[in-house]
Amino acid sequence: MKITLTGAAGNITKPLAEKLLSQGHTVTVIGRNEENLKPLIAKGAIAAIGSMEDADFITKAFQGADAVYTMVPVPWQEKDWVAYHEKVGNIFAKAIEQNGVKKVVNLGTYGGHRTDGKGPTAALARVEKALENLSNIEHVFLRPGYFYSNLFNQIAYVKNGIIGGNYGDANNRLLLSHTSDIADAAAEALLTTNFNNGEPYYVVSDIRSCAEVGHQIGKAIGNDELKWTPFSDDDTRYGLKQAGFSDELTEIYVEIGQFFAKGYLNEHYNSLAVKPKLYKVKLEDFAKEFAFAFNNA
Repeated sequence: MKITLTGAAGNITKPLAEKLLSQGHTVTVIGRNEENLKPLIAKGAIAAIGSMEDADFITKAFQGADAVYTMVPVPWQEKDWVAYHEKVGNIFAKAIEQNGVKKVVNLGTYGGHRTDGKGPTAALARVEKALENLSNIEHVFLRPGYFYSNLFNQIAYVKNGIIGGNYGDANNRLLLSHTSDIADAAAEALLTTNFNNGEPYYVVSDIRSCAEVGHQIGKAIGNDELKWTPFSDDDTRYGLKQAGFSDELTEIYVEIGQFFAKGYLNEHYNSLAVKPKLYKVKLEDFAKEFAFAFNNA
């Protein structure tokens, strides 16, 4: 197959590209910086260098593809994430339609059924909406949960004996996802006909409470006293501002926690009568990764 991937050489796209290349597929990887793509080029990938905001470039990059994998990296430089994602989603959709691509696998997020707010759930939902309007094409909407890797942002706090968030009660359960599992799911979705019959597909590695997250992280670093601490929204704002976050980005992060505390992020997953399989990387596995990063920070 000829497959085009957005996302450059990120933590999902890179292992996804390597997996597809090892199976003999022709893989084009889109990125802004050719230097970052050199390890994949060395393994046989074709580099397409340009911006996802450039409609002509994306249309050209999608030419000849049997399938495309779409994802929109976090637009840190943008004040309006929703408008940005809507713009890029429409560019993707137009390029797919013009090139007659037969399959799209899109990386969204849990909570992607909601279009309210100004954070990643509403933003990534706009990409899904743009793509689901395409006809004569197989759609796969991957929805991972809370990335384990987000917990690396708490290393500085953990060194002071604190881990937590404005996620409500510590017994609230997180849908946890590892980037390697997401890459495996994306490869399976690209190569499998009628994958999940067009329904959103949740890529979840483990389901654990916030309290369990705190306990397992503490156990891995040798601090049995570490416990997950629920933060207020104002506590969260203060911590983010102290870390140098802009006002806009601070409010986006506060919103993520609020949506989780209110049950918005898990509600569609919880409503499924039949849930997808859980993937490989469990909380205890990730806790070892966290401990390594913690000890080397």
